Amino acid sequence: MPKIELTPAQRKPLRADAHHLSPVVMIGQGGLSPAVIKETDAALNAHGLIKIRVFSDDRVARETILNELCNSLSAAPIQHIGKLLVLWRPLPEREKVLDEDRMPGPHEVRVLKFGKQANRKPEVKVLRVLGNQRLTSGGQIKRAKPRMVSLKKRGQA
Repeated sequence: MPKIELTPAQRKPLRADAHHLSPVVMIGQGGLSPAVIKETDAALNAHGLIKIRVFSDDRVARETILNELCNSLSAAPIQHIGKLLVLWRPLPEREKVLDEDRMPGPHEVRVLKFGKQANRKPEVKVLRVLGNQRLTSGGQIKRAKPRMVSLKKRGQA
């Protein structure tokens, strides 16, 4: 998998977004191990833009780590300042999961209010009914279930 090549204009907003990020992957004396690559891949899948801290004083070693990570994970190198590396990879498309148990959310209901005079048009009111509410035959909104009141409050009233 080749690394993603970005122009400087494309990297500029990503550098700005990465400024406030904290490093999510730390590479110590063990260097670039398969576990580090796996964690970096997981972080890129979750966030897309990540910072990596390399605890090595050798700049050439940090450059090789950056290149190896970009090549193996098909990511783009955004920035390398000191011991911090910034990588970016577009987030994968996520499937929308339909929850069978999920109840419907709020919906809008139109209610006709008839006046006392027969020759006038009825007034149309749009009401928003939430999940715990119901619409009465008179066009009023009421709670579907009585609200739970604690025994202490029930005793005081």
